[in-house]
Amino acid sequence: MIPTLQTEHLTLRGPEARDWPAFRDYFASDRSRYTGGPAEDDKKSWILFAAEIGHWHLRGFGMWSVTLKDDTPIGLVGCWYPDLWPEQEIGWLMWDGYEGKGYAFEAATAARAQCYGPFGWPTAVSYIHRDNARSIALAKRLGCTQDTEAVHPNADALVFRHPSPAEVLA
Repeated sequence: MIPTLQTEHLTLRGPEARDWPAFRDYFASDRSRYTGGPAEDDKKSWILFAAEIGHWHLRGFGMWSVTLKDDTPIGLVGCWYPDLWPEQEIGWLMWDGYEGKGYAFEAATAARAQCYGPFGWPTAVSYIHRDNARSIALAKRLGCTQDTEAVHPNADALVFRHPSPAEVLA
């Protein structure tokens, strides 16, 4: 069962079919250029969407659909660890119109607490494309530091190490 998390302004819940249109629109846009997109067609976007849902079933954790309290979908944030990834990652994707409002910080903070607490992660990183200045700024706001020694999944990624569970959950 996918836990639902509540924050002051947001709900983090498991991805559902009703989230598909916003997900598809994100991956059809240039906004997705640092996160595996833009997808060449809806079929590719659908495969990516299904992978988000399947990750929960395979790993017991994954990316939550982030919604406003009225259930408007505004992005995905959560715990990510594909089979070939070097380390467990906390990631975020925000839909157009919802960046720069503090929502990604609020959601990532809640997701990290879940990763470190109930999910028992000993550490976490965020892999960020070197040209994604807004995402790098968010990682720094979350207290992450660049880890130049860590292995990364692709040549364009920088690795940002999150503060330890002891620092975050204290």
